[in-house]
This record gives sequence, C-alpha cells and structure tokens, in this order.
Amino acid sequence: MTRPRSVFTSRDALATGVLGMRARRGRALLTAVGIAIGIAAMVSVVGISASSKANMLSVLDQLGTNYLTVTPGPSLAGGDTPQLPAEAAGRLSLVDDVQAVATVAQLDVTVRRSDVVPPTNTKGTVVLATSPNLLTTLNGTLAEGRWLTSGMGDYPTVVLGATAARRQGVDLRGGGQLVWLGDRWFAVVGVLAPMPLAPELDGAALVSEQVATHSLGYTGAPTTIYVRTDPSRIDAVLGVAAATANPRNPVEVAVTRPSDALTARAVTDTALTTLLLGLGGVALLVGGVGIANVMVISVLERRTEIGVRRALGATRRHIRTQFLVEATVQAGFGGVAGVLLGALITTGYAAAMDWPIDLPLTGLAGGVAAALAVGGLAGLYPANRAARLQPAEAVRST
Repeated sequence: MTRPRSVFTSRDALATGVLGMRARRGRALLTAVGIAIGIAAMVSVVGISASSKANMLSVLDQLGTNYLTVTPGPSLAGGDTPQLPAEAAGRLSLVDDVQAVATVAQLDVTVRRSDVVPPTNTKGTVVLATSPNLLTTLNGTLAEGRWLTSGMGDYPTVVLGATAARRQGVDLRGGGQLVWLGDRWFAVVGVLAPMPLAPELDGAALVSEQVATHSLGYTGAPTTIYVRTDPSRIDAVLGVAAATANPRNPVEVAVTRPSDALTARAVTDTALTTLLLGLGGVALLVGGVGIANVMVISVLERRTEIGVRRALGATRRHIRTQFLVEATVQAGFGGVAGVLLGALITTGYAAAMDWPIDLPLTGLAGGVAAALAVGGLAGLYPANRAARLQPAEAVRST
C-alpha cells in the first residue's frame, strides 16, 4: 500500500512559523530586539556616514575646490618664519588662469569685549587686516550685518568670524555692538557665516587694510593669500604659485589646497565607518546567537508537538522547514524594526547637524537581507535537531 504524500506548502510553512511566534510572544519579541539593535546600528552608521559625506560634497560644491592658500613656509636657515613680500598678491593676480586674489595679515594687536577686560583675555581671537574682496574671493557669506566697504574710510569698523562672535558674546540682532580693539573702540558691523575652506577666519576679527594702515601699524606684508583659479587649471597654478609669490626664495613659500583637508576627513570618516560597522556586525551576531538559543529551547519544549506532527505524516523536511521559517520570521521582524530605527536615528542626527539626509536604499535593503540571513543560519542547527527526532521517542519523552 502506497503511503499518501504529505503536502506542506510554502504558505503552510509561513503560517506555522508565525503561529509558533505568536504562541511565545514575549520570547519572540526579545529575540527580535537583539536583531533589531544590530541592524539599527549598521543602518544608522551607514546613513550618518553617507549624510556626512553628502554634506562635505555640498560644501565643496558651494565653495569650490579651485582655491589655493599661499602662506610663509619654513625658514631654510632655521631662524624666524619668513614673510611674504608685499607685492606677492599683485604678482599672483597676473598669473594666467587666476580669477581672484585676496589677502589677510595678522596684526600685533588684541581684541577684547571691553576695555576693562585684561589684555590677555582675547578668547583666542586674532586681528586680521583684509583686502576688500576677501568675501567675494572665497564665496563667503555674512550671517549678520554687512561687509567692510571702502566707503567707511578710516571709521573704526570690524567684522567678526563666526567663532569669534560667539566667544566674544556679540549678537547684532540685539542692536549695535562694540569691541575694544588695540587701544580704541571698534563698531562691529557684521558677523561671518562659518568658512569651511578658510577656518582660520572663523576665529578672527577682520578690519580693512585702510584702517589697519592708519591706526594699527599694518605695513602691507600679507600673512595669507587666497587665490581662486580656473577649476580645470588649478594644478598648473599650484605649480607656479610659490615662485610667483617669492621669486627669490620660492622654497620659503607654502602653497596648499584647502579642499584637500575635507577630502582627507572623508577618508578618515570611511575608516571610522568601517570600525562602527564592525561593532554593528558584532551586535547582529549576538542577536543571531540569541535566536539559535531560543530555537534550541523551543525544540526541547515542543517535542510532543514534533512527535504528533511526525505521526500524522510530516516528514523531516517539513519539521526542518517549520523551524527554519520560524527563526527567519523572527529575524525578519527584527530586521524591519532595525531598519526603521536606524533610519529614524539617521534622520534625527542629520537634521540636528543641518546635514542633507542620505539614506542609501542598498543599505536599507541590505539590513533586512542581513537579518534574514542571520536568522536562517541561526535556525539551521535547531531545525536539524528537531527534524532528527523520532515520533515515538518524541511522544514518549513527555
């Protein structure tokens, strides 16, 4: 007599797996939480890293990568730091493919919030004499107020960098503000927005060259020259900038590309992301071990159920499929919850940092796929153990 073939469809397997979870909701929930934590960690790391890189690219797109900074280099004689010639900026402006040149010069004066504040309490703010076209050359913007203009003449006005304004407690929204610069009061007429490609300006108090020459002892020698070039020709200008700025001693001139610092930071972020992904992987592994442990216990507790099902015609493949599906469904629920939690963390962090939100779809899909893979692998051993139980032995052991 031929034994009738048992039919156990994929739909039956899924229904049986979900039923097994519903019968032990607390245990299934805690197991899924382990997977969710690991997936959330991985998704949030990928999302935050992608958002950070998107923000860097946005900054570079806005400010451009066609900037060079020319500063004094090290002295060959080992003495005092060399100075840039006063005519260096004029020479650089004559180079082909140079679009704009602006200068700043650090002055040997201090700036304080009040004349009663000790001279040493400058809160890290330096005073720079600047050319009128600095803001346009660097594509900078003002957070408050206005820029230094030639129409102000010798009137003592100053523009503060974003960091300097915060440290000095200056907020133009509350009305006109004064700072004690050198030995007299200066009116703060503007506050710069942060300058990612020229961070040294964030902590500076900027005065016009005209005021600096007449009142603060400026001699005309710049300490930093900002050069904006044709984007396609920046390497060519980089090669001749030092010799042009100081033909007599080009080795005493340092020429750098500020955007390289942001690029290096992106590389550093990539290394950090790899480390954090490893930690997320460890959390995911712990969740997988939790699923395996719970499923082994479930096999021991459900020996009678397994024996009855085997006696009614379920094959070893059916039993194995039932427990594999149950483990995978638990991991799937944890994976979906982890992806949603990771996306929420990424969105909140990016919004708090004022970054563009970048959630790679491959990362989200990969998170769910990783959870399902971990659940399936974690369920293999307990599923095989359940499948090896003999019907009579399973029922008699109860």
